[in-house]
Amino acid sequence: MNLFNVYPLYDITPVKAVDCTIIDDKGVEYLDLYSGHGVISIGHTQPDYVAKLKNQIDNLGFYSNAIQNPLQVELAQKLGKLSGLEDYELFLCSSGAEANENALKLASFHNGKSRVVAFDNSFHGRTSAAVAVTDNKKIVAPINAQQVVTFLPLNQIELVEAELAKGDVTAVIIEGIQGVGGLDQGTTEFFQALEKACKKHDVVLILDEVQSGYGRSGKFFAFQHHGINADIISVAKGMGNGFPVGAILISPKFEASFGLLGTTFGGSHLSCAAGIAVLDVIEKLDLQNNVNEVYAYFLEKIKEVPGIKQVKGKGLMLGVEFDFDVAALRKKLIIEKHIFTGSANNKNLLRILPPLTVKKADIDTFVKALKESLEELKN
Repeated sequence: MNLFNVYPLYDITPVKAVDCTIIDDKGVEYLDLYSGHGVISIGHTQPDYVAKLKNQIDNLGFYSNAIQNPLQVELAQKLGKLSGLEDYELFLCSSGAEANENALKLASFHNGKSRVVAFDNSFHGRTSAAVAVTDNKKIVAPINAQQVVTFLPLNQIELVEAELAKGDVTAVIIEGIQGVGGLDQGTTEFFQALEKACKKHDVVLILDEVQSGYGRSGKFFAFQHHGINADIISVAKGMGNGFPVGAILISPKFEASFGLLGTTFGGSHLSCAAGIAVLDVIEKLDLQNNVNEVYAYFLEKIKEVPGIKQVKGKGLMLGVEFDFDVAALRKKLIIEKHIFTGSANNKNLLRILPPLTVKKADIDTFVKALKESLEELKN
């Protein structure tokens, strides 16, 4: 049997990784400034994390959600404390797409409506409703397109208000900072007006923090930069540092009932151990502070690079935009300079999503390699 060929692959085979370094099967070391789509939050093979998972698998890896699991309670309490959202409730699942599916489903249960407002260049996942609210027709199959979704540009609140006033919108779903779309984001004025409009029209405000959450933006959640509250927050990626964990954080306005939501693998003992370890390390190493320090350093250091159009994003969720397609530049960085970066729907943008443990010296390495690569491509 062959693999279903849906991924274009670089000819690199990682076999080991430590913190921000990936080592391939030839012994070549790579600086990881992409974290596998922003998944690695506390560094590859972080010792406390590894020990926590090893201990848990020695005892119990999985049982169903039909029994008591104190690890779920511990994870919820720690997440509430670190995020500042202790009055929210937690539903655990296994991925960002599953989190957004459940967020949209819960919204529709709550107000009995079905249309969704999403935004241009959004990405929310590849499952049924999640992909329907993703602005990429190439990955939306006819069965997904049955969902009724209205896409609007960011930062045009009057267009949003006009749609909500029609009375059939169940939810507005928006990323704290757009990931795949290219690091665009709503202004504080827009987010605050959006929150007010949703309340006025009984519309659920869903903040997709799958990539922008868990400290990556410089605050625990990116929407917290804007002084607003969300009705439902979806999380995944950095939540498990590579172990499949996802969740939605649910505000007190929602009432739970048996069978309302469900999952087989979500909230397993092993996934909770991963989630707890991540939160413990974020707190122990004060990674939130490191994000902000390295972000400030990055903004200064990147000024040394000629030809940059702009730097987008916040914290360690960044995009470096040029006035040309960066595919060749990104390939050179990976193959010749041994630095992983990411791409976006914006073909002129390099995405920078390092582990939250990244150091200023790593930024120096990147900037030096970027300057060299641009000069070599020019000649």
